[in-house]
Parts: sequence; C-alpha cells; structure tokens
Amino acid sequence: MLKKQIMFSLIFMVLLAVSSCKDAAMPKPSSYLRLDYPEAKYLHFENECPFEFEMNSEAIIKGEKNCGFTISYPKMKATIYLTYKKVNNNIDNLLRDAQKLTYEHVIKADNILEQPYMNPSKKVFGMFYRVDGNAATNSQFYVTDSTKHFVTGSVYFYAKPNFDSIMPASSYVRNDMQRLMETLKWK
Repeated sequence: MLKKQIMFSLIFMVLLAVSSCKDAAMPKPSSYLRLDYPEAKYLHFENECPFEFEMNSEAIIKGEKNCGFTISYPKMKATIYLTYKKVNNNIDNLLRDAQKLTYEHVIKADNILEQPYMNPSKKVFGMFYRVDGNAATNSQFYVTDSTKHFVTGSVYFYAKPNFDSIMPASSYVRNDMQRLMETLKWK
C-alpha cells in the first residue's frame, strides 16, 4: 500500500512538473487597423474655368455650375467641394464668409490651425485651415488674387465624424487638398 502511495505521489509530481513548464501567458500588444493608401500621383486639371490646378489621379472630378467642382474619393468616402466666385468689390464679404464657414466648426473642433499661403509670382494668396477633432470637416481653404477670383475648398467624409477612425484617410485627403491649393493658378 505504501508503494502505491509513493508511486501515485511520484506520478502526480511528474505530471505537475510537466504541465507547469509551459511559457507564461503574455498579453498581446495593442494594435490598430492599418490603412495603406497608394502613393499620390498628381495630374494637371484644366478646363474653361479661370483657374487650373493639380489633383490626385485616384480622385474623380465632376464639374458643377459656375466653375464649382466635386472631387470624390470613393474608397475613402470623402469629397472635396470647390466653389468659385468672381470678386466684384466684395473681397471683404468673401473673406468673412470663408472664415465664418471654418469657424462654425469650432463647437466640435479641438483645434483650428491656420496656415497662410502666399505665392506672389502666381498672384495666389489664401489660408489653409486644419480642423482637429470630431468636426464635420477637417480641412478647408480659400485662395484669391484679391481683384478678380476667389476659390474655396472643403472636405467632407460620408461617415460619422470620429477623428481617430478617419485620421489616416483625412491626412491623405488633406495632403491632396493642400497640393491642390498650392498648385492653383489663374488663367
């Protein structure tokens, strides 16, 4: 009987030793959905309107009335809206309206960064707004030559504005929008 108890104890200890030699469970590190977008390739866009610019070759542009355009990114569910207005001694009103449109998002925005833009050789002057937070738009701009032409642009995503979720797509489209603004020139 003593031999059985010793034998049982010995087998139990061996099984216990073997089963306890596994690697300790380690928690997996946090991870995020990786969204890779193709490297942007830009094409020159020109038509009968009094301005031209470069845009991403992946985007789809549609002309609207009065030289306004929609530039859509179907894979990202985003659209850039461009609006053209002639300046008729109303530059102050146009500037005020463009700034008002941006600052209407201050309720949901965490921060609004203003980046002035000046290209005296092309007579293009304006402002690029980067809107951080859960606002409806994350980027807007306006450009003008101060005497004849005024263009505004804003981007909207067709998704609930959750800054963390759309940040990769919004950064991609923001870069395209800034490129559009910086390559815009008057005819």
